[in-house]
Amino acid sequence: MFRSILRAATIGFECHYQLHRLNAAASLQSSLNYSSKNSKSAVTKANKKTKSKDAKADDASSAASDDFDSRLDEGARARALALDENDPSLDVGPDGRPLFTSSPSLSELTRKDACTYIKLNMDKLKAVLPEGLPVGMMKEFEESMRSALLVRQSFLDLRDNFRRIVDPPSWPSDKVPKVRKQVLLDGPVSCGKSIALAMLVNWARDEGWLVFYVPKGREWTHGGFYYKNPHTGLWDTPVQAENILKDFRMWNEGHLKKLLCQVNDPIPLGEGAGVGWMKEVDSMTMPVGATLDDLVKTGIDHTHAAVGVVVRLRKELSLVKDMPVLFALDQFNNWFTFSEYEEPVTFHSCRQIHARELSTVNAYRSMMHDDMMVGAFSHSTAVGKLRKELPDVPAEARVNFPRYSLDEASAVCHYYLRQRLVHREAFFEENWKKVYYLANGNGSEMRWLIPLMR
Repeated sequence: MFRSILRAATIGFECHYQLHRLNAAASLQSSLNYSSKNSKSAVTKANKKTKSKDAKADDASSAASDDFDSRLDEGARARALALDENDPSLDVGPDGRPLFTSSPSLSELTRKDACTYIKLNMDKLKAVLPEGLPVGMMKEFEESMRSALLVRQSFLDLRDNFRRIVDPPSWPSDKVPKVRKQVLLDGPVSCGKSIALAMLVNWARDEGWLVFYVPKGREWTHGGFYYKNPHTGLWDTPVQAENILKDFRMWNEGHLKKLLCQVNDPIPLGEGAGVGWMKEVDSMTMPVGATLDDLVKTGIDHTHAAVGVVVRLRKELSLVKDMPVLFALDQFNNWFTFSEYEEPVTFHSCRQIHARELSTVNAYRSMMHDDMMVGAFSHSTAVGKLRKELPDVPAEARVNFPRYSLDEASAVCHYYLRQRLVHREAFFEENWKKVYYLANGNGSEMRWLIPLMR
């Protein structure tokens, strides 16, 4: 009996031991399977990461290589252009006509010079336009590797319009269009409005005119301090006013020293840039015999008087009779929309201040006067489309500035061929016309598409 009990216990123990071994083996197999799956997925992910890193490295290296190659190409192109500089046989425009005009200055250009290029001296250009050159002009010089501009008929018409105002023809003619003292240049983006305005300022200053040139009208409505003047109800921007006076004086200092102040009223003082109001002083008077240069220096040296001097300068310039005075304002459309300044209305809300509420803009925006003034819209500042009838702008002042015509595009493409922006074997009439129609006469787009000719 005892033996049978021991035998049964031994059999049960062996069965339990075998079952435990089987369970252990099964759990070990499952753990092995799980770890093998994890290891495979980990290896796969590691491989993917390695491949992605290799791909990124390849992309970076290829981009760096392309950039290096482009720099090499630009260097080779610059060296080739330097060798071609003294080869007049390359200066050939459409139909074998000269590519460059022989006229030495903008004043001597005639209608026969249209669709040719005029060479400009970069140092002289920066000296005549110390306020700054348009971005489009600088981009053209940079990519073409030459400081030259296309002589357009639209620019000649604009120049001749103001020339006839100062020097009218001795006999009337029905063929000569009516002159306009106020001109507002409008048109599609990249049609050359800013470049035409800068060329007009260059011409006028070469002629001895006094030119108030604002290449960046947007800066009048953005940045710096702003305070509400309780006496005028307008907003003063003393930092911008000081910069306006400095820019105006850079080229015109010689003219300003010859012109006497004609308005004897006291100049109101405002709040200075970050220094508040002056104590017990609200105005200042210019001494007898003071010149316009003295007036401008007063506004530069005294921050409280900067805005008042800019406003007074507008009145003084309208009274100048000794020489022609021209107001040339780029990015003019920024003065017909809201500035970046805000006026607190409640604890949780603000009111955006319109550009017309700024003292400086309010003094110079109107075209309802007898002074010569030309403004240009700039669509690169993303102001948006304005209505056709603008306040303080005569209806007949707005002029649509065109994009390149087919003849102008032909001259432009031949010029880019001369400047090695396109290979000669890929340049023929069908190709450059495709570029012209594809860009719809847009100058910057044509300059970008020309090198893609194949």
